[in-house]
Amino acid sequence: MPKPLKRHISLQPLSREHHYGLLLSFKIREGLKLGVDLNRIQQYVEWHWEKNHKPHFEFEEEYVFPLLDKENKMVQQALAEHQNLEKLFTAGNLSESQFSELEKAIVAHIRFEERKVFPEIEKVATNEQLQQMEQQHSQHIADDWEDEFWVKPK
Repeated sequence: MPKPLKRHISLQPLSREHHYGLLLSFKIREGLKLGVDLNRIQQYVEWHWEKNHKPHFEFEEEYVFPLLDKENKMVQQALAEHQNLEKLFTAGNLSESQFSELEKAIVAHIRFEERKVFPEIEKVATNEQLQQMEQQHSQHIADDWEDEFWVKPK
């Protein structure tokens, strides 16, 4: 088992949001395995996009990525992945294969940010810059969805 990554305290709230993104991916995967009606998964995905992912992306784009150079290849890749994920999240009426594509893209994107982008930010950003970024962060994860479609019925 790989050792957990230690994040600068100012990036830890974003890493916790990433954890919820990984949970979303898990829930999609489990719902598909259980053969859950795709409409139930779709409703959750749309709700999760509006409540969690969209504000998270907006925050990263406004406050986190500018800590690196605009021309930075990792920033360019992260922005392209945000666009792709937004298209998947907002496409509506996804098929089983599209849900599978979405959940895999979520995991890959989060792993990329956690393993590549955040360590680079920790290298180049000053403590003051990281603290200023953290002060702008006010997102609270919405986790009050009642239809637990991903849980196997007893």
